[in-house]
Amino acid sequence: MMKQDWWKKKVAYQIYPKSFQDSNGDGIGDLPGIISRLDYLKELGIDIIWISPIYQSPMVDQGYDISDYQSIDPCFGDMEDMRHLVDEVKKRDMYLLMDLVVNHCSDQHPWFQEAIRDPFGKYGNYFYIEKKSDKIPNNWRSQFGGSVWEPLPGHKDLYYLHTFAKEQPDLNWENPDLREEIYRMVNWWLDFGIDGFRIDAIMNIKKNIAWDNYPADRPDGLVSVSKMLKETTGIGEFLGELKRRCFEPHNALTVGEVFDPTGERTEEFIGEEGYFSTMFFFDPIVPFLHDGLETRLQTFDVKIWRDIIFRKQKQGFFANVIENHDQPRGASLLIPEGDYSFYSVSALGSINLLLRGLPFLYQGQEIGMTNTVFSSLDDFDDTAVGDQYKEAIDFGYTPEEAFAFVSRYGRDNARTPVQWTDGEQAGFTTGIPWQKVNPNYKEINVEAQEKEYGSILNFYRRLIAFRKSEQYGDLFAYGDMNAKYESEDTIFAFERSYNDQRILFLCNYSADKKKLELEEQGNVIFVNYPQTTFEGNAICLKPYEVVVLDLS
Repeated sequence: MMKQDWWKKKVAYQIYPKSFQDSNGDGIGDLPGIISRLDYLKELGIDIIWISPIYQSPMVDQGYDISDYQSIDPCFGDMEDMRHLVDEVKKRDMYLLMDLVVNHCSDQHPWFQEAIRDPFGKYGNYFYIEKKSDKIPNNWRSQFGGSVWEPLPGHKDLYYLHTFAKEQPDLNWENPDLREEIYRMVNWWLDFGIDGFRIDAIMNIKKNIAWDNYPADRPDGLVSVSKMLKETTGIGEFLGELKRRCFEPHNALTVGEVFDPTGERTEEFIGEEGYFSTMFFFDPIVPFLHDGLETRLQTFDVKIWRDIIFRKQKQGFFANVIENHDQPRGASLLIPEGDYSFYSVSALGSINLLLRGLPFLYQGQEIGMTNTVFSSLDDFDDTAVGDQYKEAIDFGYTPEEAFAFVSRYGRDNARTPVQWTDGEQAGFTTGIPWQKVNPNYKEINVEAQEKEYGSILNFYRRLIAFRKSEQYGDLFAYGDMNAKYESEDTIFAFERSYNDQRILFLCNYSADKKKLELEEQGNVIFVNYPQTTFEGNAICLKPYEVVVLDLS
C-alpha cells in the first residue's frame, strides 16, 4: 500500500512573486502583496505555496541568478517581511516552499567575485574554470544559446562554465567545500521555518568533466548541453548526501525539477528511499515544447498528450502541472485554438486535479489566464527568447514565423501580472507594472469570477473541495489509477480505486459530441455541465464534458 505522507492529501500553488501582487506601487510584486492574498488562496483550497526565487539577485534571469542566498531582494521586501510571511502561512495551517537554485549562482555572488580575483584559490574551485588552449574547452551550447564557456573577466586564457546565461556560473559540486556551503544554507532556511523546497535544474549539477565534444546539432557547430546531461552518471552521490544532510532531518517536502530520467530510475528519485518527496511531471508538456521545432509547430494532439500521461502515471507519485513560470499558459498550449471556454478550461483543470499525484496550480490558472499578445521582440523580457528566435530562423523559418513561434511558446506568457480586477493594471499595482498586463484582463479577472457562481474560479473551488472531501479524499490522495477506454482517441478516462472505493473519471476532450458505451454504471458525483445525459448503457458526452461516477 502507498505510504500515506501528509502532503499527498494537499493541493499546491506556485507564486511567481514579481507578478503576483504589488503592495507599494513600484510595479513589482512583493512579499507584503503575497501576504495580502493568503486568505484568497486559503479559500481556493490551497495548502502548499511554492514561491519562485526572492533572494537577492541582479535579476538577469528573474531571480534564478542569486547573489546572496540568505538575503531577500529589496524589490520583494526584507527578512522581516519574510518572517511575517512564514508566520502568516503557518497561522492558516498552510505550508511554504522556497525555490532552491544550487546548480549555479550569479556572477555577482561573492564566491564568483573571489574566483575572478584568484582563479586558483579556494573560491576558484567553487566553479568550473578551465584553461584555454587553441580553442574553448568543448562545443556545448548553453540553454540560452551560445557556448557554455565564457572568458573569466581579467583572465584572457581562462574560461568558466555556465549552463544557462553567462551571468549564471555553474557551481562545482565535485568540490566538498562547496557542498558544505550549500548544506549550511539549506539547513539555515529550514531552521528559519520554511517547510521545504522546489529544487531547480537539479539534474544539471553532475557534469562530464572530461569535457567531451559531441556531434553538432545546429548550424552553429554546437550541441545542446542537455546531450551531456543525459549521458552523465553519478548524480545520486550528490542527491543522496543532500537528502541525508538537509531534507531528512527536517522532514522537508521536496519537489525536484527533474528532466529526462528514464522510467526505471523513477524509484531512485521518488520511491520510498528516493532523493525527493516527489518531482514534477513535465512529460505531457514536453512534446509540444522541446521535441524539435517541427513538432512544436504542429497542432496539439490530445491522444499523444493523454497517452503520455497514462504511461507516466504507472511509474510513481508525481507533482502534476499543466503550466508554470517556464511554460506558456496551459489554457493556450493544451486547448486547441478556438476551443477556449469555461468547459475546456474546467476539463483541463479536472484532469490535473484528479489524477494520481500532488496537483500544482500556477497563479492565474484558477481563472483561466491565457497567453498574452506580443507586438515585437522588444516586448519580451525573457533572456531565452533570443536563442529561441534564432533557432527558428536557423531552421529556415521567416522572421514572421519565428516571431509567431516565440510568441506562442515564450515563458513571458506565464509571467504577466495576475488579473485581480477589471480596473487599472488589473488590480496588480497602482504603478506601472514591470511586465505588461494581458489585454484580456477586462474579461478574465478574479473580481468578476468571485461574483459569478458558474465561473472558472468557483469551479476550481468546488473541484479542490471535491478532491479533498471526507468521502473521496483518501481515494484521490492514495488510490491507484488505471486508464480506461484508451481506444477512444478523444476520451480521457481513468479509474481511481482505494480499498473498497472506485470512481470512474470521464472527459470528452474535444469540441465534438461523443457517445460512449459504458462497461458499468455508477452514480454521478461530480460534473462541469449542469446536466448529464444517458441513453441506456451509454453516456452522451458534450464537448469537454467531465463526469465522475462512483462505481463503489
